[in-house]
Amino acid sequence: MLFRPELHGTRGAVASTHWLASTAGMSMLNRGGNAFDAATAAAFVIQVVEPHLNGPGGDVPILAHRAGSGSVDVVCGQGPMPAAATVEAFTDRGLAVVPGSGLLPAVVPGAVGAWLRLLKEYGTLPLEDVLEPAIGYAENGYPALPKCAAMIGALTELFRDTWTESGRTYLRNGRAPRAGERVTNPALARTYRRLLAEAKASGRDREGQMDAATEAFYGGFVAEAIDTYLAKAEELDSTGRRNSGLLTGADLMAWRPHVERPLTLDHRSLTVHKAGPWSQGPVFLQQLALLADADLAATGPQSAEYVHTVVEAAKLAFADREAWYGDPDHADVPLDALLDPAYTAARRALLGAQASRELRPGRPDGREPLLPPLHDESVAPADPAWLGELEQGIPAIMKLTAATGDTCCVSVTDAAGNMVVATPSGGWLKSSPVVPGLGFPLGTRGQMATLTPGHPNTLAPGKRPRTTLSPTLVLREGRPYLAFGTPGGDQQDQWTLSFFLHHTEHRMGPQAAIEARTFHTDHVPTSFAPRRFRPGTVVLEGGWPAAEVEALRRRGHQVDLVADYSLSKVCATGLTGDGLVLGAASPRGAQAYAVAG
Repeated sequence: MLFRPELHGTRGAVASTHWLASTAGMSMLNRGGNAFDAATAAAFVIQVVEPHLNGPGGDVPILAHRAGSGSVDVVCGQGPMPAAATVEAFTDRGLAVVPGSGLLPAVVPGAVGAWLRLLKEYGTLPLEDVLEPAIGYAENGYPALPKCAAMIGALTELFRDTWTESGRTYLRNGRAPRAGERVTNPALARTYRRLLAEAKASGRDREGQMDAATEAFYGGFVAEAIDTYLAKAEELDSTGRRNSGLLTGADLMAWRPHVERPLTLDHRSLTVHKAGPWSQGPVFLQQLALLADADLAATGPQSAEYVHTVVEAAKLAFADREAWYGDPDHADVPLDALLDPAYTAARRALLGAQASRELRPGRPDGREPLLPPLHDESVAPADPAWLGELEQGIPAIMKLTAATGDTCCVSVTDAAGNMVVATPSGGWLKSSPVVPGLGFPLGTRGQMATLTPGHPNTLAPGKRPRTTLSPTLVLREGRPYLAFGTPGGDQQDQWTLSFFLHHTEHRMGPQAAIEARTFHTDHVPTSFAPRRFRPGTVVLEGGWPAAEVEALRRRGHQVDLVADYSLSKVCATGLTGDGLVLGAASPRGAQAYAVAG
């Protein structure tokens, strides 16, 4: 029995992690817009209504399929490190890792530029129509989500006494909003309105207005506000000290989003598309390749055999992520070798009947892997010096600012066959102070880069930190089939893989596949400072058959049972075989919704 129906329609479908964003996207389709118009409108609404998970200062990878093209584009909304962001800029401050909060880890905000480029080159509606819902919610209010209210509540003292611009933005008469309380962000509304006003004042055509809005953000008043603030600000961060930032207006001026080709892998009759190794997208493809010879269809979706097989493949693929992924424009990432069938076969031979507790990156092209420092939580005492600098003697409230972040998702398919999916993230309220006058904080994605010399993900000026953001778009014989994603940081490509395998191997419909109980392994190191991992651990949603849990333990897995239906928020749209659009969204958290019409 499903908690929610799988939705079908004839005009289009929108699925996102917030119901207001989904309805905003559907309103664009009802105005005659296409999937790209709808996704952009939904994304700007999400910046308003999910400020604890993303914002205009954040980043986004977008996968887009134009109807009839037979191909997929990646719009890269991951901004790079500032020109001043050298390893020495951090080590000279006595740091061995990039802090998880504050101003030091700020990168160029990529989300706004990426959405404006998508709207310009793929959409049809004017910017005014697409920004209208976001401006309306920022000005007139929206209900505070329970998790957002709780997060602001935990940070109230910091916002009131230290990050005072955040206090002006998120507190109400000095207190946190209650869950469900109507809240506004008038400063953010003014930012959106000024982008729109400068676009219209340019006197250009539709596409030219998108360019004018982009120029206003990256070379105009937004860049100027960021530059003015960071030129003087020293803010308390997760090191327990006040640090200035490295980002400048010149860094914003020098960057524009670009479009690149995706990585692909054929699975059954489907072609799976992912972003490059500046995301963690290739790890989805590596897992699929490792599992290609496994008869997963013969195992039940809640069987110990199925969980063990998928988890052991994940351990190998994510170990390669740790050793080999990074910005391919700045590092020699051996992608061809990592996805080579011969390499995959050699790695597959490592899969055994018992759980591995080792982190085992491979040697593509015979190269020696290099792992950055990690914190093994199974070892006691667990306080190496590089971790201690982040956690010892720091007020508890500052530790909260460096907590692992989360993500949002938007997926849209229209009846013409246009399809788009994105996972907006970063620029969330807990990790960096709000920039005065703009109504949003900067992102802290720089924390995902390492200071380890010689690693593909070593921090460098102008280099994209390797992120966890990882939407997926699937074609069948060159036609749109399924576009999906989920929040979840490092778990994204485990939870979405489980969804995809339930659909392709266990023959579940998309909604049933979303609602099936899921799992992941914490053997995968986190990408957020201080880079924890728990070797051999499998995390299962409650309700798993007791006999299968015991069978996993006999195989050597450390099994953690968490609350039922508490993992993942997969959102998906697609096309059925008879040309209907479909939409599906996770009931977990009672927040994500799909709309179809």
